Amino acid sequence: MKKTKGKIRLIKILLGLLSIGTVGAISLFGINQYVKRAISRKIITPEEAAKLQEIDCILVLGAGVWNNSRPSFMLEDRLLRGIELYETGVSNRLLMSGDHGRKDYDEVNVMKQFAMEAGVPSEHIFMDHAGFSTYESLYRARDVFEADKIVLVTQGYHMYRALYIAKKLGLEAYGVTSDQRQYVGQDYREAREALARVKDFFYTLVRPKPTFLGDTIPVSGNGDITNDR
Repeated sequence: MKKTKGKIRLIKILLGLLSIGTVGAISLFGINQYVKRAISRKIITPEEAAKLQEIDCILVLGAGVWNNSRPSFMLEDRLLRGIELYETGVSNRLLMSGDHGRKDYDEVNVMKQFAMEAGVPSEHIFMDHAGFSTYESLYRARDVFEADKIVLVTQGYHMYRALYIAKKLGLEAYGVTSDQRQYVGQDYREAREALARVKDFFYTLVRPKPTFLGDTIPVSGNGDITNDR
């Protein structure tokens, strides 16, 4: 009798876990599809971006760097796209937002240096040293750099979440993707991004403040004010 009760209890537990897993999977899929559909029309071509008016800045989202001196392939492609948009007149301001939370790791100075070597004047390039996440980069673009209308640059898999966050934060944002090659580890990134979309779906409901805010630095001014070297 005791064994029978034990088996029934075990079956109930397994069914409960299965139900939780099923609900979780459905929620994960549903939120991902909702996020994508909510902003799909905001992903545009470089040619379409060139027709936009009064864009405050081109926001290039950070990614990994090598030896604090060279952008990774993924970041290099973002930078090349951002510079292309700058050169075609989408905006005369580039905002480089990335992780510079440690002295030994600095995405944004690498990004600015790359753009300067491509011929973009230093004063046209702003650095957001506290863009520790996509959410924080967009929050700070709005509240610190006082941008209202922007063009985002990142890879396609990441663009949906970036544009969704921008929309929920009240920014008028458009996205131009920067996929120009195959990236090692992309399957892992895709899986992680599916979870990140769910996380930021709830983040945009709660809207916590970023790690740092500070004084405003209008992106309409001189980008050299953000220099730290």
